[in-house]
Amino acid sequence: MSDINISITHITPVNGNVFADLGFAPVEAAKLKIKAQLMLQIDEWIKAEQLKQGEAAQLLQISRPRVSDVVRGKTGKFTIDALVDMLERAGKRVTVQVA
Repeated sequence: MSDINISITHITPVNGNVFADLGFAPVEAAKLKIKAQLMLQIDEWIKAEQLKQGEAAQLLQISRPRVSDVVRGKTGKFTIDALVDMLERAGKRVTVQVA
């Protein structure tokens, strides 16, 4: 038998920030959450349009490896501006709401 504890000790609320829960500083956690949300939208667009990564790269005007980085959620490789630009090229309108 394994000595690894697999019990759930914390669940992030729906409106919470998993990055904050993981111990990131508040400002960094907020940026990571925004990046993750933008990347998710790009990934969902690729799937909805049934695009191959090469096709998505051409439409987004980025390289195929960059598409792979988006799909794999590599937030550190992108700025928020770059992700917004990609969404605009995908025909998505990005708006900002401040609470």
